Parts: sequence; structure tokens; C-alpha cells
Amino acid sequence: MADTKQVQIHRPTARVLDILELLAANSEGFTLSEIAENIHAAKGTLFPVLRTLCHRKFILQDSMTGKYRIGISAFCVGESYTNNRTVIQFFREEMTLIVEEVGEICQLGILDKGDVLYIAKVDNQEAIRLISHVGKRIPAYCTALGKALLSDCTIEEIKKLYPYGLKALTERTITSFVRLEKELHEIRNTQIATENEECSNYLTCIATPLHVDKKTVAALSVSTPSFRMNSKKAEVIKNVLLYEKKKIESYLSSEHFNSDDFIFMD
Repeated sequence: MADTKQVQIHRPTARVLDILELLAANSEGFTLSEIAENIHAAKGTLFPVLRTLCHRKFILQDSMTGKYRIGISAFCVGESYTNNRTVIQFFREEMTLIVEEVGEICQLGILDKGDVLYIAKVDNQEAIRLISHVGKRIPAYCTALGKALLSDCTIEEIKKLYPYGLKALTERTITSFVRLEKELHEIRNTQIATENEECSNYLTCIATPLHVDKKTVAALSVSTPSFRMNSKKAEVIKNVLLYEKKKIESYLSSEHFNSDDFIFMD
């Protein structure tokens, strides 16, 4: 039986984590006012928190722009998670094989509320590459990676994730719950999600959900500029992703991971 107890959130701690998560999602950083607006907090209460985080080097402030960015201490804490051979290292090894096979960027993401949280990325050697980074968040409904993550959700659950509707990022973004539900039904049947310039212009993406205990816990994708994509290449990418999906899920099962190990949602 699932634990139904309400978690008691310590607000000052939550505020620190909100700041770190916000800054991790944008390498350009935010000003004090922008941070306050994004996490819905008063500037006066945030300033001593930011000053302490700067002193401990978890964040840093650009003297020219006044913007705060992630600092070296936060990097060191994050790196300690992957110093040993964790599941993330295994994912990266398999993602490297995918990149070698298809010649395009491979990314790994999990669902954080209604967003894709990118947790691993392996670049290719092409001159034109996808500009993204680990820690970035994008609304799940407009990415192949995100649609793969949402594929097991009911439309009622999805509407709760997006109470203000599906906002367009490009002219091709899905903004209809009916259309999204139809796509998710297809993903459940094929285990393949696609995106054609729905998140960024001139970018296509193909993804597959990863399951543990019959639950979607993460998703794996290959992204490529639209001009490099064709039907033959798309078929190769789909086959490679489905092969790696089976391999990764087998590994997770053999290592006795369960779906709770991947939960990142409230």
C-alpha cells in the first residue's frame, strides 16, 4: 500500500532548493527580481539566502549583470553522485553507443511535474549541434522525450499538470488535449514518440519511454536538425532506441531498481 501521509515541507529549505533548481535550468542566470518572480517569494527574504549561497559558492553573481548562476560547490555536489558507477553512468555508456550508431545527440530525461528534466546528454561530432544542457526543463507535451514520459498518463492526469492549457512554443506545438491524447495512445502502442519542430524550429526528435515495474520512469531520445532527418534515418533511430530500451530495462530489472528510485514528482 502506498504511503498516503502528507509530507511536511520546511519552507526555508524548500526555498533554497527552488533557487538552485531555477538556476540549474538556465545557464544565463537570473537577477534577484527575476528569481523572486519565478519562485513567488519576496526579494527581501531572498537576499540573505542568495548571499549565503554565494558565500558557500553554491551560486555566483556576475558583477556586470547582477545575475546569479550555479556555482562550483553545486557542481561538486552533483558530480559526487556520478563518481561511482551509478545507473546514470550506465545510461551514459548506452547513450554513447546510440550516438555512435546514429550520429546524432542523445538525451535522457525524467518527468518533473509537467516538465521534462534533462539528466544526461551525449553529444555527437557534427558541426551543427543541439544547444541544451543537463538540468534544463521544457514542458513535456511539446517534446518527444516529454510525450514518451506522459504516455502512461490519463488525459485527466495531464490536464491537472497543465491547468492553464497547452501553450505554444512554436507554430507546430500541440495545443489540443484531444490531439495530445491521440498521440499518447499511439506511443503506448508503438513505444515511440516523435516531435517535428514542436519545441524548437528546425529540430526533430524521436524518443522511447523506459519502464520499471511496468511504469514509465524515464525516456531516451535522439535529436537532429530537420534538414538531416529523412524516413530512412528515422527508421534507423527508432530501431536503435527500441533495442536500447530493451537492454536498459533488462539491466534495471536485473539490478533490482524499482519505479520509486526514479520519482521526481510532487
